[in-house]
Amino acid sequence: MSIQPKILVVDDEAAIRRLLATGLARAGYRVVEAANAREAMAAMQIDKPDAVLLDLGLPDRDGLELVPLIKAAGAAVVIVSARDATDQKVTALDLGADDYVTKPFDTEEILARIRTALRHRLSAEAEAAVVRIGMVEIDLTARLVRNGGVEVHLTPKEFGFLAELAKHPGRVITHVQLLRTVWGAGHESDVEYLRVAARGVRKKLESEGAPASFIRNEPGIGYRLMA
Repeated sequence: MSIQPKILVVDDEAAIRRLLATGLARAGYRVVEAANAREAMAAMQIDKPDAVLLDLGLPDRDGLELVPLIKAAGAAVVIVSARDATDQKVTALDLGADDYVTKPFDTEEILARIRTALRHRLSAEAEAAVVRIGMVEIDLTARLVRNGGVEVHLTPKEFGFLAELAKHPGRVITHVQLLRTVWGAGHESDVEYLRVAARGVRKKLESEGAPASFIRNEPGIGYRLMA
C-alpha cells in the first residue's frame, strides 16, 4: 500500500488548523499541526512533511521568513493567509511559495492547490523533457510546441515564456521571475514584454484549437499555465 503524502498545517488559530486537518485527513493525507514558527521548524526536522499549508501571521515570526527555509528542506509551500495585498503575494511567490490562497477559503480549493503543489514537487525532482497538457505538447529539450500533433511556431521569447510556465504547471510564476529568466537581468520591470509574449502564445495556440484559458493572467502578480 502506498504511503500518502504528509501535510504540515501551520496556523496560530486552532479552529483553522482543525478545519484544514479534517479536510486533509478526509482526502487521505497524513496531517501534522503547528501553532507557531518554532513548532513549524521543529516539525520540518522531525516529521519531514511533503507540503506545508502556511499562515503568514504567526505570533513569533513572520511566515514569509519560513518560506525559503521550508523550500530548502524540499517541501512544497501553499500560503493560506488573510493578507490579500498584491505585494505580499508577489513576495511569497518570489521567495519560492508554490501557491497563495487568501482567507476565508474553500476547503476543496485548498485540496486542489495541494494536489498541484505536490505534482510540481515531484516534477521538480524528476523534470520531464516533454510537458503535455491536454492536446498541447511542449518539448523543453527540442524547443518545440505541438498542438494535436501540429507544430506551433513560436518566437524564441514566446517559447521561453511558455517553457518557464510549463516547468511548473498550475503554479503562478511572477513577473520578475519570468522577465529575469527569459529576458535577463535589467528587464525585471518590463512587464509589457510579458503581455506581448502571452498574447502571441495564446493567439498561436488558440488558432490550433487550444482553449483561451490555457494561460491565465494573475493581475499584478504573474502568469499560470493551467494544468
